[in-house]
Order: sequence, then structure tokens, then C-alpha cells
Amino acid sequence: MIKDLSALEKKLGAVFNNKDFLRQSLVHRSYINENPKFSLGHNERLEFLGDAVLELVVTEYLFVKYPNSPEGDMTNFRASLVNANKLSEIAGEIGLEPFLYLSKGESKDKHSKARQYILANALEAVIGAIYLDQGKDAVERFIKERILTKIDYIIQHKLYLDPKSRFQEMAQEKAGVTPNYKVHKEEGPDHAKIFSIGVYLGNELVVEGKGSSKQEAQIEAAEKALKVKRWEE
Repeated sequence: MIKDLSALEKKLGAVFNNKDFLRQSLVHRSYINENPKFSLGHNERLEFLGDAVLELVVTEYLFVKYPNSPEGDMTNFRASLVNANKLSEIAGEIGLEPFLYLSKGESKDKHSKARQYILANALEAVIGAIYLDQGKDAVERFIKERILTKIDYIIQHKLYLDPKSRFQEMAQEKAGVTPNYKVHKEEGPDHAKIFSIGVYLGNELVVEGKGSSKQEAQIEAAEKALKVKRWEE
């Protein structure tokens, strides 16, 4: 099935000379597994290129814009912009999802972590495609308009810190206490455990998080706690 990508080109602000670059950036491996005779390969090579281009453009921008920021802060700023959560969110804003080439199974699985990674990887592949087809200036413009515009909000709200660090800062500022985490439950076999961990302010249980490791469960608990307390609004 060949999709009309002209609407996506408008969203991206780029009319491709070679439409196959853009089309291939949207092809997930699962689609090729189901459609081995499709004229193009999957998008993983373009994703590899786009990841490198994105990191370079973001790094150079941060280096110039924040001349007094130490390396550690700039690393955190960059990570907050190029992680899977943020990239999949931006892919959603662009409207990338309807144009993806996915297997029938992947097409149905719309709200999973896997879909989030597919969208993030596709956005990186699109960046690689823009770079190959349109050149360095065009890809820099796209990244600045679509991704780097998020940095001021991220820094203002300290979103470059991990959720546990943000919740700890907020808890100390708003409630005068340091959060503590307690394991409520461990389920499943050793190779596939699920941890349930509560985050507390003093004796108050704020919320519970789950994850395949204690660290993952604590991070989920902290993310939920920030929303429950509405401290970042």
C-alpha cells in the first residue's frame, strides 16, 4: 500500500525531492516482516542517521545558547529533549502516526510503550530523511522549530531533572519534607518481577508506582505524585 504523503510534507514544512526518503522513514520493521515484497526497507538506518544529526544540532544549540552552563547541565538539557517520551510527544504534535507503515498487530497496539518508541524512532528517521533530501540548513530549521522550542519551558519547570529529583525538590519546597519510598509488593518470578512502591511524605502515602525494577517503580511513583500534588502546574 502506497500512502499519499503530501499532507505530511505540509506538516513537516518540506517538499521532498526524493519521496522515498520520507516514505522509508515511516516504515517499521514489522511491516516489512508482513510485506517482504515492499519496495523499500525499514527505517532503522535512517533512524541511526537522524539520531546523530539530532544530537549534533541540539548540542551545538545548547552550547551557544547557554555559555555559562556546565557540561552536566547541558547533558541533562539535551536528554530532556531527545528522550523517547519527548520525541513521541512531538511526533504526535506533528501527526506522524497515521502515516506509519506498521504490521496489523502493531497497528492495533496504539497506547503501549512500544508505540511510543516506534513514534520516537520514526521522528528520528524523518530527521535523517530531511537531512539526506534537504540538507543541513533545512534539518536544522526543522529541529529548531519543532524540538528546540521546548527547551525554555523545560528549563523553567526543571523538567530536565528526573522525576524523583523534581518531586524531592518540590516536596522540600512545598511541604518541608523529603520523600521516602517503601516497597509494598513484589510479584512474579525472579526473571520478571513487578515491584509496587509507594512514595510517602512523612506518614502520608501520596501514590503508588509499579515497574520491573525498584528504580522504575520509584520513578513512576514520583511522576504520579507530581500530578497528584499538582506542583508543576
